[in-house]
Amino acid sequence: MKLIETEQLSVGVYNCDGELLAIEDRCSHDDGPLCLGPWDPDDCTVICPRHGAKFDIRSGNALTLPAFQAVKVFPVRVEDGTVLVDV
Repeated sequence: MKLIETEQLSVGVYNCDGELLAIEDRCSHDDGPLCLGPWDPDDCTVICPRHGAKFDIRSGNALTLPAFQAVKVFPVRVEDGTVLVDV
């Protein structure tokens, strides 16, 4: 995972089995830093380090409580060897 900071928000970029995915670094449960938690590259999920809510990195959907709302995901593309996230 690589954390990218913009003026508006932070985004975690993940490599899940060769697919680059980007998800907002904000747990929908308490607005904590989502991308600092452990992640599983096999099922492309990340677990919030504060309260253990699990999110699907591909869709942003919350998979376990205490979170129940999705977080934003963003398109990722590679141009001339540079990874770009469309936020």
